[in-house]
Amino acid sequence: MRKIIIGAFVSLDGVMQAPGGPDEDPVGGFKYGGWVAPYFDEAMGDAVGEMFAGAFDLLLGRKTYDIFAAHWPYVAADDPIGPLFDRVTKYVATRNRNFKLSWQNSQVLGADVVGALRTLKSEKGPDLLTQGSTDFLQTLFSNDLVDEINVFVFPVVLGKGKKLFGDGAYPGKLKLLGSKVSGTGVTINKYVRDGDVVTGSFAFENPSAAELERRRNLS
Repeated sequence: MRKIIIGAFVSLDGVMQAPGGPDEDPVGGFKYGGWVAPYFDEAMGDAVGEMFAGAFDLLLGRKTYDIFAAHWPYVAADDPIGPLFDRVTKYVATRNRNFKLSWQNSQVLGADVVGALRTLKSEKGPDLLTQGSTDFLQTLFSNDLVDEINVFVFPVVLGKGKKLFGDGAYPGKLKLLGSKVSGTGVTINKYVRDGDVVTGSFAFENPSAAELERRRNLS
């Protein structure tokens, strides 16, 4: 069975938009494109390389596919990522039935994206790794399709922009498998699914009159 693995660069306030450059995704007036570059060091490069070390196929939203297809096929032949991305299968989620695939080894998931993903997950093959694709991630989260999250948290607050999690994510508990910190202060964390949300309480067993009144006044 194949896993869906998220790879995400996020700011401290959860923004994912346009990490690579100012012209990558200025939608909505986003003006901080390229916010990842100043923090990229050797430790970051090693962590990214580790994420790509095993067998995988790419799972991309249409906008991220367009960004990648305009960049990675044109990098130098000795670039460690470009030729790798060229070789693997790219599965693309798009609502545009007339969308044309310009990059080799690419295929559209089809109209029933969730159904197609459930089928892919049930088959034998390499894991399915996302990059970027913020809008598409909301579909994955809301349908409980994510098995692992690799999240790189950068010490910067961006204020607004497209975020890793929206309001519709399927609730669940995660287990931290590993964590490290780069020399530039980026925390690199790997999480896997770990069952349902568990709750508890620090409230008094016998609530005070003030607490009971507070509850009555909740809107």
